[in-house]
Amino acid sequence: MSSPFVRGLKCRMCGQAYPASPINFCTEDFGPLEVDYDYDAIAEAVSRGKIEARYNNMWRFQEFLPLDGEPTVGKQSGGTPLIRADRLASELGVENLWIKNDAVNFPTLSFKDRVVAVALSKAREFGLTTVGCASTGNLANSVAANAAAAGLESYIFVPYDLEPAKILATSIYGAKVIGVKGTYDEVNRLCTQVA
Repeated sequence: MSSPFVRGLKCRMCGQAYPASPINFCTEDFGPLEVDYDYDAIAEAVSRGKIEARYNNMWRFQEFLPLDGEPTVGKQSGGTPLIRADRLASELGVENLWIKNDAVNFPTLSFKDRVVAVALSKAREFGLTTVGCASTGNLANSVAANAAAAGLESYIFVPYDLEPAKILATSIYGAKVIGVKGTYDEVNRLCTQVA
């Protein structure tokens, strides 16, 4: 799918380059890593017409996604409608305003389903069988739901005092939910260390 267009990973803070591998932070400054694309090669290979001719979901933009093959998770994600907002446009003094309605995204009705579908598809490419995240809600549900659908084991780290309804919503998908005493930053740090 996009492997010819991915050069590797790059630290958003210091610019350190890494190969495309299952690492999630820079070893120099602990900065987040982003995919480093060859945008010149993408521009030569992709056209608006080519994208518009594809099925209306997020995978129509496959050259801009870091997968080496077809997606294996969340094939229905994306393709959510744009809603014209004339009254709000008038109130804001703009000519045209459209709002993206991700409340109909699949499977958990959250925009998080997009990134999780890509992340879990990539995890499967790397041969991983277990995934996890730190979350207080939507990300937890999306990881748990998509992992269950893909046959992956999932661990969700949450603040120990998270509302029981949110924990239940995530647990329904079979995820192992781990309550951690501490702030969300501490929960996230622990999740990163465990990964």
